[in-house]
Amino acid sequence: MRYIEAKIYTTHEGIDPLTCILMDMGLAGFAIEDASDFHDLINKKNSYDWDYIDENLMQLADVRTNITFYLEESEEGNRMLAILRKKIDELKFCTDENDFNELELLWKSVDDSEWKDNWKEYFKPAKITEHIVIKPTWETYEAAADELVIEIDPGMAFGTGTHPTTSLCVQLLEKYIEPNKDTVLDVGCGSGILSIAAALIGAKDILAVDIDPIAVQVSKENIELNQLSSKIKVLEGDLTKGLQKKADIIVANLMADLVIILSKDVAAHLKEKSIYISSGILIEKKEVVASAIQACGFHILEIVEEGEWCALAAHLE
Repeated sequence: MRYIEAKIYTTHEGIDPLTCILMDMGLAGFAIEDASDFHDLINKKNSYDWDYIDENLMQLADVRTNITFYLEESEEGNRMLAILRKKIDELKFCTDENDFNELELLWKSVDDSEWKDNWKEYFKPAKITEHIVIKPTWETYEAAADELVIEIDPGMAFGTGTHPTTSLCVQLLEKYIEPNKDTVLDVGCGSGILSIAAALIGAKDILAVDIDPIAVQVSKENIELNQLSSKIKVLEGDLTKGLQKKADIIVANLMADLVIILSKDVAAHLKEKSIYISSGILIEKKEVVASAIQACGFHILEIVEEGEWCALAAHLE
């Protein structure tokens, strides 16, 4: 399908009046890029409990302030664009308004096929541990004899499983799962990668849980894709609210603050083996998280690190 991609270049002060114009026209779906917002974010970083700021945000440091939106390439879409062009021209002649001294409207025709699946170009088969390989469904891969391959189709809303926090969790699962014996509870399962990895490593049965219904659906689809529905059950739920399942191993790839909150409820869901694996933790926060886990009755078995991230394995004493 073809669209008109329109971009209004303006100043920081011009954003509010321009977005009001767009909303008055019924155009509520737009994106704003503003360098001043980036600088405010960085200046206020120490005022918030940030875990991580994506390096891609650095590109906003020098961006020319703009508002981007899309119209269907149709008679109605072109009519809306013509109306907006007229309104923009009128604003340009408000010589007393400095808010509009950089005002410019540019547009071009785009095909959604040009961008909706572009992200797939960068997702290739990746060996994330000694034995586990993650392979997108649209790629081919010839596995070695000692490799276990996870087929994954995460969609644009979920990670591909190649992030260090995932590989660290899988590394610990490889170490602590006793094949054909242990049960695993995957909390915050996302696209189901850790549950699938646990099944391939040899866990007897796995329960994957997430509070997000979309994650639950994506996990189910990926589990079916790997033909593991008989070993893995997926539920929409919250470990802290009414979940009755107990397992030998609980794995939670979340973020530091959530791991700390979750740790208070983990013990009640562990069986005799009582291994708790957690990740999504920046190295600078590992001591805080480790202390919180220990305060809940756990002994830290080990902390593994990759880049700026770490994962913890703990045992309930």
